[in-house]
Amino acid sequence: MTDTGTISTNASTGRSGTSTPAQARGSTDTDSRGTTTIADSVVATIAGIAVRGTDGVHSVGKGASKAFGTVAGKMPGTSNAGRSVRVDVTDKQVVIDVDIEVEYGMPIHELADQIRTHVIDAVETMTDLSMSEINLNVFAVHVVEDDDEEE
Repeated sequence: MTDTGTISTNASTGRSGTSTPAQARGSTDTDSRGTTTIADSVVATIAGIAVRGTDGVHSVGKGASKAFGTVAGKMPGTSNAGRSVRVDVTDKQVVIDVDIEVEYGMPIHELADQIRTHVIDAVETMTDLSMSEINLNVFAVHVVEDDDEEE
């Protein structure tokens, strides 16, 4: 999924619709106060921060996006929260797909409920968009090894 879709909201009517960035710039209503456009990447960043802030989530993303996230997360002023979160926004409905690695011992079904609650709260509060689906792919379990046993 790419960041080509955006959501535009007409300030006077409150109606929203999907458009491309070029269309959003050209869609002005003469008797409105303006439009608000929220890029998919913004929704992905909000969702990514909510997922990472959930206790029991070790990491988000696979492969290169996971490695880049680890490096970017250590650099001041960088935000990689949305890089491994895929978002599809249509009208005012949002579908989110995210790959996660969980901590060993965490009940995955309970963690999934917590993640969905955090993401829904964050995205709906910050964007006024409705969550349609949050699809979680648990691709790994992180096992913390005791450093004392290795010595």
